[in-house]
This record gives sequence, C-alpha cells and structure tokens, in this order.
Amino acid sequence: MRNIWKVAVAVACVCVLAVAVFATPGSENDPLVTLTYLTNIFRPQVMEQVKSEAETQKAALEDQLNGVLNERFGVPADDPAPESDAAFTVVTLASGQVLTGDVGCEAMLRIGTAQCISPDSPGLIDVTAGTILENDSALETNHLYMVTISTRSITCTSETCKLLVRGPYTIA
Repeated sequence: MRNIWKVAVAVACVCVLAVAVFATPGSENDPLVTLTYLTNIFRPQVMEQVKSEAETQKAALEDQLNGVLNERFGVPADDPAPESDAAFTVVTLASGQVLTGDVGCEAMLRIGTAQCISPDSPGLIDVTAGTILENDSALETNHLYMVTISTRSITCTSETCKLLVRGPYTIA
C-alpha cells in the first residue's frame, strides 16, 4: 500500500512538472497574463487602433464642417480671408487732406495730428477708449477709431500724418 502512494505521488509530480515545463505562458493551458505582455504587446496594439480610429473620425468631422461652411457661406473652410480686408495699410496724409472711410473702416493715428470731421453726432467710435469722438475733436495717437456712418472723415491738421487704415476709404 505504501508503494502505491509513492507511485501516485511520483506520477502526480511528473504531471505537474510536465505541465510547468511544456506549457506556453499565455496559452490556453496557462492563461496567466504578465505585465511584460501588457506593456510590450497589448498596449501598443490598442494605442495603434485608437490612433487609427481617431484619425478616421477627425477626417470625417473636417469633411462635415467644410460641407456646412460651404453650404451656409459658399466658402470652403480652407479659403483664407482676402489680405486687403485683414491687413492694415499705411496711409500718409498731407496737411488739409481728408480721409473718408466707408462703414466698417478702421483707422489708427500713428504720427502727426488729425481731427474728426462729422456733420452730426456720433462722429468716429474710439474703440480703444470705448467712447465717441465728436466733430472737430482731435484723434489720439495709437487709438483705434471705427467709421460707423459713411459720411465720417479724418483730416490731417499737422504738416503730415500717418495712419494705419483697414477697410475701404477715399482721400480728398
């Protein structure tokens, strides 16, 4: 009887040893997942799938946005605004010259002196100070002024003056 127990224990040990030696880690026989597998194999695969899906979704959303912008405004989102509307132009006026801006024209006095010409109130809007500049009032250097009524003008009161102007205007 003792020999049968010894043989049974020996056979059991051999079976356990065989499974431990011949079983591949992570297989059906050994389902243990290691940290090395998670960090070196599984995580990079998942990250690549997420990145691919995110790029696909981004392209789809960009196409959808371009379609909506084109439908509503008739302009694709990739088209830049015309440079003439976006950039300021340096305008030099001689003494007595008058710059008359269309509605939406913006002007900033940089050098010299100038004053607002307006047949009635309000004259120019001082965007910098948030106030109204009335007729015959002097413009302040480095303040941005906006024309909100088309008959508003700026006249040069010094020998010359330089303005930064954005938007449509005429000089007389």
